Amino acid sequence: MESQKNEETLLKEQAAKGHEHIVTVFVNEQPVKLDKGIATGAVIKSAAIAQGVLIQQSFVLQEELPNGTSKIIGDNDPVNLHEHLRFTAIAPDDNS
Repeated sequence: MESQKNEETLLKEQAAKGHEHIVTVFVNEQPVKLDKGIATGAVIKSAAIAQGVLIQQSFVLQEELPNGTSKIIGDNDPVNLHEHLRFTAIAPDDNS
C-alpha cells in the first residue's frame, strides 16, 4: 500500500508541475507523457495505465534499447526519462 501511495503522490506532483518539462515515451507503442527526470518502473506503468494503455501494474516492463535488445525495468528501478524512450509491458506469464 505504501508504494502505491508514493506512486500516486508522484503522479499528482507531475501533473501539478505543468508542462514545461514533459517528455513523451512509448509504452506498447502508445505515447505516455511523463515529467522529465527520474521515474521508477512502477511510476511509468502507473502513468501508462492512467493514460489509457491497456496494461496492469503487475506487468513486466522492459526498455527497448537502440541495439535491438531490451532491459527489464523493475518496479523500483530508476529510469532517466527523455524523449523517444520505448518500453514494452507484458503479462508476467506471457512466454512470447
